[in-house]
Amino acid sequence: MTFTIRAAQPLAVMARFLPAATGLLLSGALASLSTAHAQGSLFNAVPVDEANFVLVSAPIGSGARSQLNIYEQRSSKRACFAVSGASPAIVDPLLSTFDFSGICNRYIDGNGYSLRIGGDDLGTRYRLTVVNTGTDMELLATPTRNPSQPTFVVARAGGAGSGFLKLSFEPGWSLKRRAYGTKTLGHIYIYRDGAAAE
Repeated sequence: MTFTIRAAQPLAVMARFLPAATGLLLSGALASLSTAHAQGSLFNAVPVDEANFVLVSAPIGSGARSQLNIYEQRSSKRACFAVSGASPAIVDPLLSTFDFSGICNRYIDGNGYSLRIGGDDLGTRYRLTVVNTGTDMELLATPTRNPSQPTFVVARAGGAGSGFLKLSFEPGWSLKRRAYGTKTLGHIYIYRDGAAAE
């Protein structure tokens, strides 16, 4: 027997003509997609203790340019970083001097952190970049696909300087951890409930 199924027919009707096992798989997939769409993301964002983290403007190579690093203190066994001074504060990345497995986490690129606003994961649509303005170091979230989208100033060092500088969030921004259901994952969100263009 041959069935003709028009593209406009609902997936539920199509599933009736599939073998039972395939129908069950299709139902599960539709439910998952429905849930992901309703949440705006496959993942959740859960709070962290921000006292255990520091955002850093870290020099690249000779130091002409910088990138965002995030260091996390996971245990009290040994200090992962030290911060001194102000405007800008200097960060000593102590974790680079010992095997920090189980003691510290270091997030150094888009695999370790991304932008999230409300329920939307924006990691593929926004890039986090440290920019030297001449008088400050700013952490910017800039659109990668659509230049008409807003750019956000996320954090600042509070002054010019070189080396590893602490970045402090602008009002409304925070850190959260990615979670899948009840399982927390090794990915950090630069997070805000909502944000206005800068």
